[in-house]
Amino acid sequence: MILSSVDILAAIDEGVIKIAPSRGLEKRLGPGSIDFRLGYSFIVFERNQQPYLDPRKRATARGSTRTIKLKRGEAFTLHPGELVLAGTVERLTLAPGILGRLEGRSSLGRLGIIVHSTASIFHPGWDGNPVMELGNLGVMPVMLHPLMRICQFTFEPLSSSEARPYGSSPSDKYAGQSEPTASRIWNEAEDQIAEEELFFGRQMELLGGEDAGTDGDK
Repeated sequence: MILSSVDILAAIDEGVIKIAPSRGLEKRLGPGSIDFRLGYSFIVFERNQQPYLDPRKRATARGSTRTIKLKRGEAFTLHPGELVLAGTVERLTLAPGILGRLEGRSSLGRLGIIVHSTASIFHPGWDGNPVMELGNLGVMPVMLHPLMRICQFTFEPLSSSEARPYGSSPSDKYAGQSEPTASRIWNEAEDQIAEEELFFGRQMELLGGEDAGTDGDK
């Protein structure tokens, strides 16, 4: 069930949803959603620093991004085919019993602008400034201005309060972020390699057991 505008305001009053700064929120409230504004910081990719990115090799991330901070009155030009990371002005805090979902705006979508490539869910317990994966699927460069309404959030109550809210585990990599944060997928590499070794170790044990059974039948 998605919260209506009436229920979003009620959840804000009750502290279930916290949005800061709160000034002007009602003006950005729509039917079942609320708009968030674009911040001043962007993370762009440096294509000439690395030949590729490998989620297993942290060294391939070195020098692959840089941060641009705009000044008042400046705009960011998003070119066709480009991907950048950008944050919102608003900080979002969710109680353990509610989930947030980041969505694009139709008016910007008609210019080719998308606000996420995969990551649309903000888990119960989230606290921080949302970061968008901004892309331009259109054919023309588009100027993005800080403080413009860039995305919208919808909210869905859970069937019960989450026992492991986001931020309660060391693996929650983006908890508390206040600025755009580059991918931290390299933090998962050691666990992935350990799981791979365990998986293939079990496979070899199974194969060994099958070989032993075959030898016994001879």
